[in-house]
Amino acid sequence: MLKLFQYNWQVRDDWFKWCESVSEEELLKERAGGVGSILYTLFHIIDVEYSWILELKGEPCPEEPPFESYASLAKVKEFSRMCHQEIEPFVISWTSEMEHQILSETDSSGKTICFKYGEIMRHVIAHEIHHIGQLSVWSRELGRSPVTANLIRRGLFDE
Repeated sequence: MLKLFQYNWQVRDDWFKWCESVSEEELLKERAGGVGSILYTLFHIIDVEYSWILELKGEPCPEEPPFESYASLAKVKEFSRMCHQEIEPFVISWTSEMEHQILSETDSSGKTICFKYGEIMRHVIAHEIHHIGQLSVWSRELGRSPVTANLIRRGLFDE
């Protein structure tokens, strides 16, 4: 589990570097498909990861901050750094015993929904990978090469 989170964090940082050579206008431009713009997609990835893991930690989940307060590359990178700093210890401390712990939520109709911790962790991983694929499509639409999605050659399994 940890290696896939580390993979996502590396790829996210690579996308931040990729964004440095793209105009802010292009980063904020509304795109077809996905959740909106390139920058908002990165913000969304971070917010979803942060919110779910806070819930798993048993901490109150703040409302999604307004994107307008983070609508620059520097601010999204800082948001990522702050969230990462808070959730990384939980991800590092993950154990197989946590897999089947239950998180209960009440949906808008008042119905209780239960999720296993392992299911949520894998959802967070897959969620980011899904949106990274969208960023790759948009980068090609801009005539640019996307960040590599390869898991290998990232040094994640070097001892």
